[in-house]
Parts: sequence; structure tokens; C-alpha cells
Amino acid sequence: MATKAAKTTRPAKATKKQERRPMTLTQKILAQHAVSLPRPWVETGDMLQIKVDWTIASELAWNGMDRTYTLLGRPAISNPERFYLALDHTVDPVTLANDARTRKLADLSRSFAKESGIRHFYDANVTIMHTKFYRDLVQPGEVVLGADSHTSSHGGMGAFAIGLGGADITAAMVLGETWLEVPEAIAVEYEGEPGFGIGGKDIILRTLGALGRNTVAMERSVEYRGEAAKAFTTDMRFTICNMTAEFGGLNGIFEANEPVAEWLARRRRGYNDGALYFRADDDAPYVAHYPINLSDLAPQVAKPFSPDNVFDVTELAGQQLDGAFIGACTTTEEELALAALVLDAALKAGEKPKPVESDRRIVVPGDLWIADHFKKEGLWSIYEQAGFTVDVPNCSMCLGIASRKAGKGEVWLSSQNRNFENRMGEGSLAWLASAATVAASALSMEVRDPRALLERVDRDRLAQILQRKITRRIPEITISEPEMRVVPQQSSAHKGASAGGTVRAKVQRFGDSVDTDAIIPGEFCHLTDLQALGEKCFYYVRPEFRERAKNGATIVVAGEGWGSGSSREMAVWALQGAGIQAVIARSYAFIHKRNLVNEALPYLVVKDDAFYEIANEGVELEIDLASGIVRDVASGREFQAQVPTPMIQALTAEGGLVAAVQRHGKEVFSVLTA
Repeated sequence: MATKAAKTTRPAKATKKQERRPMTLTQKILAQHAVSLPRPWVETGDMLQIKVDWTIASELAWNGMDRTYTLLGRPAISNPERFYLALDHTVDPVTLANDARTRKLADLSRSFAKESGIRHFYDANVTIMHTKFYRDLVQPGEVVLGADSHTSSHGGMGAFAIGLGGADITAAMVLGETWLEVPEAIAVEYEGEPGFGIGGKDIILRTLGALGRNTVAMERSVEYRGEAAKAFTTDMRFTICNMTAEFGGLNGIFEANEPVAEWLARRRRGYNDGALYFRADDDAPYVAHYPINLSDLAPQVAKPFSPDNVFDVTELAGQQLDGAFIGACTTTEEELALAALVLDAALKAGEKPKPVESDRRIVVPGDLWIADHFKKEGLWSIYEQAGFTVDVPNCSMCLGIASRKAGKGEVWLSSQNRNFENRMGEGSLAWLASAATVAASALSMEVRDPRALLERVDRDRLAQILQRKITRRIPEITISEPEMRVVPQQSSAHKGASAGGTVRAKVQRFGDSVDTDAIIPGEFCHLTDLQALGEKCFYYVRPEFRERAKNGATIVVAGEGWGSGSSREMAVWALQGAGIQAVIARSYAFIHKRNLVNEALPYLVVKDDAFYEIANEGVELEIDLASGIVRDVASGREFQAQVPTPMIQALTAEGGLVAAVQRHGKEVFSVLTA
């Protein structure tokens, strides 16, 4: 990289009056954004009212958000300059032309953009929502809330960025604020220099394979650290933080340093000069540290149906493929360029693409700027020579809800982020890998180690394509400390009624890591009517679910990580529409749990192994919602659920988030967090 190193300076030491306890990177950003604090630091478990810098959404999310926005009376939004809306999930040109549901989603977003006067609206096939926002807008030290689970991507730029359900994002869009319980944090510490071509996708797959999905990261902040991490490009950081959603983390984040400052220097004025370069304290209170050595890392592949079902590519070489997809928000400009040069190396060596049906090799750029740039650089012609169809920016195969879908039983190697059941289409089998591995495998249509081709890649050309040979003056980095407003806590004026009642019903039993794609498949997320969504609940993986609920099985009992995956609040609406009265599980994905609270569907956390030995399919339970006591009707045995936090109790008592905002207006979070 032909850039001048940035000078790093630190602020003067704090005076005795300013002394505080050590904080993680995430805690410092939250402290900076807290409306008020009882002391000059934050710690795990603190309930905060925080200012929000950005809210972001797609047309698929806006569909549900518009419902919430209407219930709130369609008020003026807090800052039209800071709501970002992009049409990407369902809007490939074929679907837009032929599917009335997609046109309705697009028109709903367009209408809102015109009504609200938002500055950052991007119509169909301009960008995948996270791509342009990351490249052009987000800055270190900001708080970003998105109606998409992969909002975590923006932690790659040193922001606190989390996905939430549409109701949370709508409220934050209107009020400019939200509430948050400060999470526990873990440190993933990368050491050793990865080989050329080993990118962010391989690194996060290795992390998932080593540590597991919905385990050590569950509902925690994941801070990516270590000597190796300091040299990661902004694109590598994006991909790793993007798949923190698959890891189970609340957010993923890197400390912004020279590579980030270099990227910011490329931007137009206004989106490169407000960065806050926070650093975790040396003795920051991490729950645990997890070292990951990258020095001998091979390209990684995740087999269905979990992103932590990971193997070295050498273990899977020769696996026959029905399709190859390079794209989705996970796949950055860097990966797209490298994959093109891998194909170029193969073609120059005399390799030819195996004849297959049309549209079995698909590549999709994340942004029109990338599309135009790659055309000038001749990269799309390389892809086309290798048998790829080059599409316009959209989510494409990743979600399996538009015109691009994998068929039943088809094996697709994909550079996307999820390989859940039916993710790329009903009955599809998604295998995950880096774009370079997908490219190397696409010619013969069988899984192949890309390293021999990577050795032949022209690295100077790659650097030129990625504009790394341009000398720029990098702004000086000044390490920031949070400016905190310390205000003594006052007693609450909130006097909502306590939530109570009794639920008595039969059980529908599930295992671990049941994802929202299973609860309500993406192709039905255009629906907002609860009854219609209920008819599609568990449509593919448990089609008898709705009928069992009608016959009295209206309590769901599940294991760890219930509701992992997408941020879609339609998963809760579908459960409500199916008649579910309560959910009991060992643990919940953070976003889905917030959605349950926002929509006032009771949920309980029960850890007792004895309960799960009893609470099998069809067993009758009685739940006292006020006390959290769950009783097995047949035996009379009782089990105590965990007591929810005061904030969750307050929202539950209000009847959910919309009811709370309707009652308290702009003071809602001040009242509830008090």
C-alpha cells in the first residue's frame, strides 16, 4: 500500500475527577451516546437510553416498518439526513417486471422516501443496502441501527452497529433514540499472517468452526483484536463483522486504525471528518479471550445447514456442484476483484468452463460504482469468459425469494453468509466459501482449492484495481475518549400495569438454533397480516405447526438460540398469527427476543435440564406470566423462569413498543429506562 502512515496521538491523561473503570470499545461508544449516566463509565447490565446516529433499512424491512409507522401516526422523522433506505432484497429486474408483490414493496418505499424527504434513498439495483452505506457513509464511533441482522457489518469501520426488528428501527427513526442493555463482551484475537488470498470470509468461517455458532458470542459484543487484525483491510473487516450475525453476536467491531483512516480519506467531504477513534482499555472487562491463529489457515467451506459446519477446502475437494454464486452483502469489492483474477489465471492456463445450463454461474456486484469500475477494468469480461452471468446489484440468490433460486436438492457453492435449510430456495443445499474458492470451483463445477490459482494472480493488478497504488495523505488519528453526561439517577415516574395472566396449553417442541428463515421463510415476508403470516409459519420444515396450534398446542418449547438469523419481525407476527401464546427456551437470539418484547408475545428463559426432560411434544403446561412459574400439569412439578430485566417488564406491561410510544411519545425511553 503506497500510503503515508497516519500519525496516532492520544489525549492527555484524565484528571483524578475524571477517573473511571476500564471499558471495552463497545462500552466507550455507548457511553459517548448515552443520554445520561449515573457515573463516568458504563458496565455490563446497565440500561441505557442512547442517541442514534443512523437508522437503515431495505424495502423488505420497510414493508413491516410502514405498518408500525402508520400505527404511530406517521410523524415527522427525527433527521431525514440520517435515515438510509435501499431497495435490494427482492428487486432483481425480472422480479420487478413480473411480480406485483415486489412492485408493491418498491412503491411503498418510494412513496415513503418522497413523503419524508430523506436524503439517502437508493432505488432498485443501485446498491445492496450495506455496501454503499459502509463504503460511503458510516464513520468510526457512530451508533447504527438497521432493520437487517447484517447491520453488524458496519462494525468493520469501528461503529457500534446492530440489527433490530422493524418496530425498534421505526421508533429510533422517529425519536432519534433507543434503549439498550450494555452487553457482555468477548475478544477474538487474531494472530499470525494469513496467506495471500485468505480473506475475511475464510477468517470468519474459521472462527465459527473453532468457536461455534450461538455459543460464546451469543448476545454478546464481539471485539476483533490481535496483531493480525490491525492489518486487515476494511473489506476484510466488513465480511468478518457481517457474519457476526451468524456467530450469534449482538455486534462485531474492530478498532478503527490506519486502514480505516486511509479509506475515509477517499470519501467526499462530510462523511470523513467526524470519526471518533476509540480504543478498548488495556484491562477492559472481557468475559473471555479467544485466540485464533491464521498463519496456516486454508480456504474454508461450510456445509449445510449451519455456518459453523466448517471444513478445510482440501477435505471437500471434488464435491460436485449444480451452481456457483458470487455476491450478496458479504462479498466485497476486494473479494469480487480477487475472484475475477483467479478466473483470469485459470483461463490463461488453458482451462475452460464446463458446459452447464444457463445461469448456473452468477456474479452480482454490491454497488453500481463497483459495477462500472469493474467494467472499465475488464473484470466482467473475465467472468463472462468463465461462463458467469453478470447481474445488477441486488441480494439475488442469497435469500431465494426473487427470480434467482436454487432448485430442490441442488448444491450451490456461494460466497453469501447463510446456508440454512431452504435459504437459496425450497430444498436447496447452500455451501459457503470465499469468492476466490467459488471462482476456482466454478470452472469444473466441483469444489476446488483455489491456492494454486491464487499463486498465479497478478498482485500488482489487484492493487491497481482496488486503487491501493494511489498515494494519499492520511488524516492524523487522534485517539478519543467518550464525553459523558453524568446525571444522578432519579426514581421512575412510570406506573404501567404489571403484566400477568395464565397460559395453559400443550407444547410444540423444537431443538437448538431454530432460525427465523424456518419460522417464516423470506418469500412470505411481504405479508403483514398476522393471520396470513400464521398460515405460513414453519411452512417448509414443520407444515403441521399451524394445525397443531389450532388443536391447542400453543406453547413453543425450544433449546438454545431460538430465533437466530434474520431480524424479520414477521417471525413473531407469524407465531402470533398461528395462535402461539408463549415461547419457552434456554436462550434467544438478541434481535428476535427484542421483537418478542416489542410485539408483546410472552417469552420465558428456563435453564433447568429437568424441565426439558419433561416438556416434550404434546405435554400440557401452565404458565403464570406474572411470577414466571411454569408447571407441568400432569406431575405438578414447577420450574422458575429467569426474571426479566426491569426494561422488559416495563415494555411488557405497556403492551409492547408501539403502545409505549403511543402513550409516552418522545419521552418514552426516558420514562421506561428510569
